[in-house]
Amino acid sequence: MSLDPPTYIVMLQNNIRARPISWEGAVRAKTITDADLQKIKSIDKVRKEQRKQTIEADVDSFVALLLGGSGSQSIFEAAAKRQDIIQYMLVLTGDLIDDIPSLTSALAQHPAPFKPFLPLLKASPNVEETIPLLTSSVLSRILSTALIHPSKSASQIDEALPQIYTYLSTLSKSSDAGLQDIAVQEYSAVLRTKKSRSVFWKQREETLDPLIRILRAASGADKDTDSTLWSGASSVRSATDGGVGLQLLYHVLLVLWQLSFEGELVGDGLQDEHDIIILYTHLLRLSPKEKTTRLLLSSLLNLLTANRQTLLPAAVLARLPSLLTTMKTRHLTDPDALEDLNTLTELLDDYTKTQTTFDEYAAEVRTGHLRWSPPHRNPTFWAENARKILEENKGELPRQLAEIMSKSWDNDKQVLAIACNDVACLVKEVPEKRQQLEKLGLKGRVMELMQEPDETVRWESLRAVGEWLRYSFESKSELPLR
Repeated sequence: MSLDPPTYIVMLQNNIRARPISWEGAVRAKTITDADLQKIKSIDKVRKEQRKQTIEADVDSFVALLLGGSGSQSIFEAAAKRQDIIQYMLVLTGDLIDDIPSLTSALAQHPAPFKPFLPLLKASPNVEETIPLLTSSVLSRILSTALIHPSKSASQIDEALPQIYTYLSTLSKSSDAGLQDIAVQEYSAVLRTKKSRSVFWKQREETLDPLIRILRAASGADKDTDSTLWSGASSVRSATDGGVGLQLLYHVLLVLWQLSFEGELVGDGLQDEHDIIILYTHLLRLSPKEKTTRLLLSSLLNLLTANRQTLLPAAVLARLPSLLTTMKTRHLTDPDALEDLNTLTELLDDYTKTQTTFDEYAAEVRTGHLRWSPPHRNPTFWAENARKILEENKGELPRQLAEIMSKSWDNDKQVLAIACNDVACLVKEVPEKRQQLEKLGLKGRVMELMQEPDETVRWESLRAVGEWLRYSFESKSELPLR
């Protein structure tokens, strides 16, 4: 998939192309050889067709110029002290890669295709430093070719991938959307194989986390401030209203879509660490263009298909089925998006047909994030299911409730309020199991929460403590008088 080059890089390259270089002075200083200069002049500032013919007539010598070989240094190593030459040659190399596929393939087949470039990626306090930016652009394209054309450079790929990912992560963490877009487009160029996606996932704290922050900004919600997301409340805002441009949003979604092809590897981690299903459902609701909708639908389908047991319940909780029904009225024209929409709908319909209200509640608790879904306020649900909740899988759900309540939820206090509500209902319906809940620390925790500044949490915790006290008093009143 070909993407337009980032505007930031294009402007930088144009500026460097216009600068004069004292090539003869570099030869006199023995920075480069006269043979190097003749090769450069034969392809610099000439018509594309002439350049292509010149290189294709002697590909090996131009590969040696750029990467070294037969005892000669790469020009990037030879001219290491001449920053102007390094910059110019990085731009020229990028142009050659764009215009001459046979050269790109030959570069990728070199025994050490990345060796001259990796030292140029060195981290700098200034993320706008020119040489690393230009280097990553060239390196990502050579890597992209090397990954899909097996060669003897597998060990070099293993060395290069983590380094370019680390460098690009510094750009993606920048507040500059132009630098973020450079990182994301170059990630996308490299994420073409299982190997590159696996390494990206392994380094996800630096590679993926900044991209999720961009998506959360687009959705209008930060991690743990998902009250609006989990409520399923409709919104008229667009995903681009969060300060994220449409192109950057599309490119980030493209990277996540590429990653979703490793669904078994990444699905549960994406959900546990980023609540990916609720985030994507919300982004789908706000999607400003059909091209972003297509990527969201396809990514969800990849993830849900590979992780049915764990992610389908999360999709139901996120109200994805009802959103898909609504989307069928949007009159999508993209055939791939329509196909994915229908397949997702069928997948979720088949799942929901077999689910009971208890299954939905249990799935919600297992996600570790509660919302005011219907069971929490339904007296009939609690009368019919409270005992089962306490006994299922040897008390798995109360243990999960205790784990949820152990967190502070500073940015989403409603989770604590809902958990207190559930504890109150359990005590009310199955009072003889109070000791089981006390052993999990739930009584002590709801008493602590009576001091919470949040009014809803205080009210729900007070109600839970009230149920405990009510049954404690009733139990004492039943004792025989002495």
